[in-house]
Amino acid sequence: MRRTPTGPTAPQAHRRTGAQGVRAGEVPDPEVGADDVPVRIRAASINPLDRMIRDGEMKTILPYRVPFVLGNDLAGIVVEVGSAVTDFAVGDEVFARPDKDRIGTFAELIAVHRDDLAIKPATLTMEEAASLPLVALTSWQVLVERAHVQPGQKVLVHAGSGGLGTVAIQLAKQLGAHVATTTSTANVHLVKRLGADVVVDYKKQAFETVLHDYDVVLDSLGGETLEKSLDVLKPGGQVISVAGPPDAALGRELGANPVVRLVMSALSFRIRRRARRRNVSYSFLFMKASGDQLRKLTPLIEAGTIRPVVDTVFPFESTREALEYVEAGRAKAGKVVVKMP
Repeated sequence: MRRTPTGPTAPQAHRRTGAQGVRAGEVPDPEVGADDVPVRIRAASINPLDRMIRDGEMKTILPYRVPFVLGNDLAGIVVEVGSAVTDFAVGDEVFARPDKDRIGTFAELIAVHRDDLAIKPATLTMEEAASLPLVALTSWQVLVERAHVQPGQKVLVHAGSGGLGTVAIQLAKQLGAHVATTTSTANVHLVKRLGADVVVDYKKQAFETVLHDYDVVLDSLGGETLEKSLDVLKPGGQVISVAGPPDAALGRELGANPVVRLVMSALSFRIRRRARRRNVSYSFLFMKASGDQLRKLTPLIEAGTIRPVVDTVFPFESTREALEYVEAGRAKAGKVVVKMP
C-alpha cells in the first residue's frame, strides 16, 4: 500500500462531551502487520459505545489517547493482505467489529486483524452488513456464550427496537426461547414481527409488574431498569448487562491491574449484593471482536433468520450529524449507518 504523510479525512474524537467533541481531520493510512487485512470501508454504523468512548465514560477500560478516530462497525472491501494472511484476498467483501484496541471505522481505510474479520453475508448490502457486527456479536456472547440459552427458557430483552434489541430478539427465538421485550408504542408491531412473544409497552406498563420467572435478562439500559430487572427473574436466573456497572471479572478478563479490578468490583457491589439476596446473579459483558462468531452468525443472516434493521443512512461527510441524530433519540428503530463515498 502506498504510504502518505496524511490520508483520508476522518471524524476524530477530541474528548469533549457531545458531538461538538468530534471534528474532521486527516489521518495516516493504517500500518499493516503480517496478520492484518487493510479494508476500504464502504459503510459503518453508530453505536452507543461511540458516545461513551468519545465522552470518556469508558476510559477505565479503554484509555484511548486523543485525538482518535471513532467507529466500531464496518463493511467494506479488502484492498491488501498481510504476508501471513491466506484466508482473505483482495476484492473480498467483508464485515467486522475491529478489536477494542483498533477502532476507527469512521474513516476510509482501516487495518483489521484477520481473526476479527469475516466475509460479508451475500444477501446484505454494505449498509445492512455494517449495522450488524457489534450488536450481533454482543447478542451471541450474551445469549449463547454467557447465558447458554436453551429451548423453552424465558428471555427478556430490553429496548427491543434498538440496534442490540432487534438482533437479540431474533437470536433468542432461533435458540428456542420464549422472548419478552420492552419498547415504545410506536414499535410494538416491529418487535412482534421480529419474534417477540410478549411485548411490554413501557409507556403504558411497568415491565416488572407483568413479567415473572424469567431465566435471563439482557439489559442495555442500566440504572433503574437494571435494578428492576432482578425482580422478574426466577431463582438462579441471571441479568447480563452491557450498560450497568463493570465487575471484577471484567477487570481480570482485560488484564487490568489490582487497583482497577478493585474499583470495578466496588462499582458493581450494590447490584451484585442485591442479586445474591434474591438468589439470582448479575454480570457485565464487554463484547469481544470475533470473526469466527460472525461466520457462525452468517448462515442465520443469509437464511433471513436474523434480519438487520436500519433506521437511517447518512453520507460520510455528515457523520457528526449522524451522531447528533442518535444522541437526540431521533432514531425510530434499529441502527443508524454512515455510507462512505
